[in-house]
Amino acid sequence: MDRKIAIVGRPNVGKSTLFNRLVGKRLALVDDTPGVTRDRREGEARLGDLEFTVIDTPGLEEAPERVLEGRMRRQTDKAIEEADVCLFLVDARAGVTPRDETFANILRASGKPVILLANKAEGAAGEAGALDAWSLGLGEPLQISAEHGEGMGGLYAVLEPFLSEPEDEEVHLSTEDEEADWDNPLKPLRVAIVGRPNAGKSTLVNRLIGEDRLLTGPEAGITRDAISVEWIWKGEDRDWPVKLFDTAGMRKKAKVQSKLEKLSVADALRAIQFAEVVVLLMDADAPFEKQDLQIADLVLREGRALVLAINKWDLVEDKDKAAREFREMADRLLPQAPGAPLVFLSALSGRNVDRLMPAATKVYVDWNARVKTPDLNKWLRDAVDRHPPPAVSGKRIKLRYIAQIKTRPPTFVAQCTHASEVPASYKRFLVNGIREAFSIPAVPIRLILRQPDNPYSDE
Repeated sequence: MDRKIAIVGRPNVGKSTLFNRLVGKRLALVDDTPGVTRDRREGEARLGDLEFTVIDTPGLEEAPERVLEGRMRRQTDKAIEEADVCLFLVDARAGVTPRDETFANILRASGKPVILLANKAEGAAGEAGALDAWSLGLGEPLQISAEHGEGMGGLYAVLEPFLSEPEDEEVHLSTEDEEADWDNPLKPLRVAIVGRPNAGKSTLVNRLIGEDRLLTGPEAGITRDAISVEWIWKGEDRDWPVKLFDTAGMRKKAKVQSKLEKLSVADALRAIQFAEVVVLLMDADAPFEKQDLQIADLVLREGRALVLAINKWDLVEDKDKAAREFREMADRLLPQAPGAPLVFLSALSGRNVDRLMPAATKVYVDWNARVKTPDLNKWLRDAVDRHPPPAVSGKRIKLRYIAQIKTRPPTFVAQCTHASEVPASYKRFLVNGIREAFSIPAVPIRLILRQPDNPYSDE
C-alpha cells in the first residue's frame, strides 16, 4: 500500500519548497507571496531508499468556510485525513506564532503521527526559532532548510520507521513499455483541462471524478498550480486510468503582470506539453474569443489532441441554434483542426459531462493512428494524378514516396523534388487528403517534404 505524507503549516513557511525537494522537481509554484498554494497537490517522492506519496497543502488559515481561505483550509483537512504521517512546518526565523500553536492542537486532535520541522534553520538566525518550537509540545523539532537541502538525512531517520514496513509488490510498467504500448490498459491517459479564468475548469474536474477534490468558487483565478488528479473512467469497452490536469486560467499576455500569474501560466503550458489530450473549456456566454483561439493554436502546435468543450450549457436558451452557430465558428476559426470534437456541457449541474471522455478517448485513438506505407503511396499517386503540384519558376515538382515516421501526432515524410518551394496551399491539400482518406480528423498532422539526395550533385 502506498504511504502518504502531508506537509502542513501556516502560509509561507516553505511547504511547497520542501515538496519540490522531495519529488526532485519544481512541480509546485514557489513565491514569497503568502498563500500561493490553494489546492492540495500530490507527487511521487524519494528520500534515500524511501519511496512515498507526498501531499503539498494550502497554508492553514482560520477562516469561515464560505470564504476562499476557509475552502483552502478544507483542502488541508482532507490531506491530513488521507495522510499516514504529517510533516508540520514552522518558520525557524519567525519563531512560533499563535497560528502555529492553534494548528499544533488541530494536528494533535487528528490522531495522526506528527513530525515537527523547523524550516529555514540555516545559519544562526534560525537557532532561536528552532528552540522555540519545543513549546508546541510535539517533541523535538528537526532543523532543516528545504531550500538548501539541509537536514534531509535527519528527515530520513525520522520517516524511516513509518515507511519501512514491507508491502505487497505491485506490477509497474517501465517507461519503455509505456512508450512501446500506448494502448496498454495500465497506462493512464493524460488529459489537461485548459481555458480562460473562471471557465469552470476545477468544477469540471470535480464533476468528472465525483468529489470536491479541487478548490472552486465564484472568484476568478482560484487555481494557480497545475494540479494532477488520478481517476478511473469506466468506458463502454474497458476501464481507462486517467490523469487529469486542472490548470490556471490563461489570460492575454499583455494582462499578465504579476510574477505569480506568470508562474501559473507557465505551469499551465507545461501541463499542455505533458498531456496527450487537451480539453479547451470555453464559456457559453463568450466562446471562441481571441484568447481561446490562441490557446487552441498553441495546443495544436504542441502536437496535442484537442477537444473543444462549451461550459454553462444549461444557461443557453435556444440550444439547437447555439449548437449550430458554435459548430460553424469552430470550423471557420480553427481550420487547422477540422472536425475537432465539440461537447456542450454544464460542469455545475453535470449535464452532458458524460460525453466528454468518449470524445477524448476517440481523439486519443486518432492521435495514435498509424497508416501502412503501401496504402499511403497508393493514396499519394491518386492524389497527385487528380491534382498535380504546381510548377514553380518553370520547375516541375515530383512527389515520389511517402511514409509515416511516428505517431502522437501522426507525422509523415514525403520525398519531393524542390521541396523548399512547394506552396503552403499544396501542403494543406496533402494534409487534408490524408485526414479524409484515412479517417484522422481533428488531431494535428505533420507533413515533412524532404529533398531526395542527388548522387550526381558533385559532378
